[in-house]
Amino acid sequence: MAATSSPIVRRRQLMAELRRLRDAAGLTQDEVADQLDWHSTKVMRIETGRTAPHPNDVRIMLGLYGVTRPEEAAALVRLAQDARQRGRWYSYRDVRLNRYEFCTGLEAEASTIRSFELAMVPGLLQTEDYARAVILGDPMKLAPDEVERRVEVRMTRQQALSQEDRPQLWSILDEAAIRRTVGGPAVMRRQLEFLARAAQQVKTIIQIIPFGGGAHAGQLGPFVVLDFPEPSEPEVVTMETVGGNLYVDKPEEVRLYTSTFDHLRAVALSPGQSGAMIRAAANVLSCRVGGTG
Repeated sequence: MAATSSPIVRRRQLMAELRRLRDAAGLTQDEVADQLDWHSTKVMRIETGRTAPHPNDVRIMLGLYGVTRPEEAAALVRLAQDARQRGRWYSYRDVRLNRYEFCTGLEAEASTIRSFELAMVPGLLQTEDYARAVILGDPMKLAPDEVERRVEVRMTRQQALSQEDRPQLWSILDEAAIRRTVGGPAVMRRQLEFLARAAQQVKTIIQIIPFGGGAHAGQLGPFVVLDFPEPSEPEVVTMETVGGNLYVDKPEEVRLYTSTFDHLRAVALSPGQSGAMIRAAANVLSCRVGGTG
């Protein structure tokens, strides 16, 4: 998936290297900000990917961290230049916060996507009508053209699953995600039929955790674990919130989510049983739609 060509991945590489160099220099983020006379949050924003640093800022940081080899400094400055290029989601900057762009770019470059959802079908598996209904339920009051742009972004994201080198998608859903009627019976029926077809794809696995299973490890909320094709690229966890996407990339924290996913996989129905449940739910909605037609 040409991970090294993405500005988003370049930014990840840069932030990881700057964190490593700062740690090696024995400095905290606050100490760096104080010594460079920067705002107290600037280093944090650079190291968490919220800001793509200017190459001049990177040069200054490298000087403080004691990087003396010209080739090493030049490579990192070049990385900073690449990270500031416009990525594939730039045209949607008016309706997407920068932190959404960062996480969406990670998703596009992943080799494996493992997701858990509590209350809705995940974005990569939503139909257009279902996505529109979800977006209309957003607490923000969006103008009609903004709603359509967001729907367009969500549909464009799904192109990653139609590529020859598409990522492996393993999605676990709480049963509530297929029982909640989003957009009305007809919209939900088509969504479930789409989900059932998606489950038949070679590189897609969908499992349902039934209500009868009781409490489970995912009750605190949905999350996505992203793996990347390059061995040097660590796993990343993303979580969508009202204020935007959050992410975790510290190995010890990522392991908590991968372990949780393994627990959820163990208590979920098999892919075959899950597909049968999805089709049965779609059939129930077909009867409701037919009864009102």
